[in-house]
Amino acid sequence: MDEAEFDRFAAEYRSMHRANIAITGEDPDYFAEYKIRDLAAEWNRLQPSVKAPRILDFGAGVGASVPFVGKHLPAAELTCLDVSRKSLELGQSRFPGEAKFQLFDGVEIPFADASFDLVFAACVFHHIDPDEHTHLFREFRRVLLSGGLAMVYEHNPYHPLTRRAVHTCPFDENAQLIRSADMCNRLAQAGFASTAVKYRVFFPHALRALRVAESWLRWLPLGAQYYVLAM
Repeated sequence: MDEAEFDRFAAEYRSMHRANIAITGEDPDYFAEYKIRDLAAEWNRLQPSVKAPRILDFGAGVGASVPFVGKHLPAAELTCLDVSRKSLELGQSRFPGEAKFQLFDGVEIPFADASFDLVFAACVFHHIDPDEHTHLFREFRRVLLSGGLAMVYEHNPYHPLTRRAVHTCPFDENAQLIRSADMCNRLAQAGFASTAVKYRVFFPHALRALRVAESWLRWLPLGAQYYVLAM
């Protein structure tokens, strides 16, 4: 994970992302919010008694998740972690007081063991050398409380529009898309006892009326993105 690589895109990240996903008919906030809505739903399903989880947003960038954590998990305590100092500065200026922002050295998560209930990563790992994944997932386990949850979102490499979006995006120039099976294997190698895959983003904005069916399609590996739950 290279700080300079992400620093150079920090200021233009949102505008580049908006241009890159224009084909979907949605804006960046749509993609940021549905991930946090999923996160809240999974957490409330698995740990309904914990109303104020401590959340680590791993690879938080400019803080796209911050307002939606406040909306969907209003009692949560959010920490945004990233290798890009400029991205964190932008996030802190956009959302003062709404989250903690912490610089990451790319190797060791700078928090004590059992510091968080949830660790969340939104389309981050395709930017990271695959040889580093298992080590980082071990770091996830280390900072998670017993019974904690890791939720890792990624692009589905088998989806043609996803591949097109990644291959034409300037800040994805070094991306390596990850199969869901490989993601599960790496989490298991890191010591997570159970993993589950769910697929997302089946319908563009023009077909948004059909999105009510997505909850029944999450087993189907045709979505543009997927997430893995690991405990």
